[in-house]
Amino acid sequence: MKTKERLCIKKLRHPEFISGSRSPKSPLSGIPQKAGQVRDDDIKFMKILAIDTSADETSCAIVDGRKVLSHVEYSQIQLHSKWGGIYPSLAKRAHVERIDGVIDTTIRNSKFEIRNLNAIAVTYGPGLAIALEVGIKKAKELAVKYNKPLIGVNHMEGHLYSSFVQNSKGNPKRDFKFPYLGLLVSGGHTELVFFKDHLKYEIVGETLDDAAGEALDKAAKMFGFGYPGGPVLERLAEKVDNQDKYKFPRPMLQKNLHFSFSGLKTSLYYFLQKISDEEKTENIEYLASSFQEAVFETLVYKTQKAIKKTGVNRLIAGGGVVVNKRLRSMLRELLKKENGSVSFPPYKYLNFDNAAMIGVAAGFRAGRKMFVKDLNKLDRVPRLSLTQSSA
Repeated sequence: MKTKERLCIKKLRHPEFISGSRSPKSPLSGIPQKAGQVRDDDIKFMKILAIDTSADETSCAIVDGRKVLSHVEYSQIQLHSKWGGIYPSLAKRAHVERIDGVIDTTIRNSKFEIRNLNAIAVTYGPGLAIALEVGIKKAKELAVKYNKPLIGVNHMEGHLYSSFVQNSKGNPKRDFKFPYLGLLVSGGHTELVFFKDHLKYEIVGETLDDAAGEALDKAAKMFGFGYPGGPVLERLAEKVDNQDKYKFPRPMLQKNLHFSFSGLKTSLYYFLQKISDEEKTENIEYLASSFQEAVFETLVYKTQKAIKKTGVNRLIAGGGVVVNKRLRSMLRELLKKENGSVSFPPYKYLNFDNAAMIGVAAGFRAGRKMFVKDLNKLDRVPRLSLTQSSA
């Protein structure tokens, strides 16, 4: 996700979602009809077509329970790189141009037909408003055309479930062992989530301004690099073994579990004003490494505080920043120290925006009959919070 707005919305129940049974003649035949506690077994036979257009990826997947039968994605990174970030109107145009082809290819690769699926799912927030609306509009069209129930999914909810997504053969075989502590670190979001049970979330810490991914991208831009900047900083830092030469500040360590990276970004900006271009060029690897260490040590410190506060030492980490090898190593070291465990998405694409994780999360919502009651009321929610989506 790449949105700059702060997540700070009180808990609501959206009127467009309902729980309850459907007619035996509905497209949901074969899906468990008893509402309540959701088990993994409840979604094994739910074949769902999922769509995600929350930012700069046009993605579609067909899942069967937790198994991904087909997944197709069109990335817009090259389109936005010259702008130093996502250009909203270009993102929408690219989604509109590509979404039909992405969906058609997904269906063709799955060897299924939409009429044989149980439901349609779509991300309705958080994300870029004009990007979200493309996927929502298409999902509604398919739901009406094929008489399928529609499921609205929170994008960050998808990231929480991404560690449990399986390939078409059902691997890896990871059982759910609630509760978990979730660390979600993407372009526009940094959150610590108490994942109590299926669809039950409590945000214990979140970014108050810049997210970790935004801070990394903005630092890379100050160094003269393009978008996205995180991978560039990672490569530079590896060249000097992730040394922390400049000791940039670690923000808000002694306060609560919330994050703030704007001050760290400002600290880097003023530091660069004090040194010559020659010194900057000669020490670019150390500068990149030091800034990355400041961001990651803050994430790890806050995660450790959350473990102490919640008593939960099973961590699931998701989001695009989590592909960074240095961050993964630091989290593994932390959980070893805490006698716990950490799980990452099993396949690289699952860290980024993708419809596969949306489909899996949708399966658990379908298991509780949480379908859209009125298609006209399902709308984009750019600043949707996980708290709003908690069952």
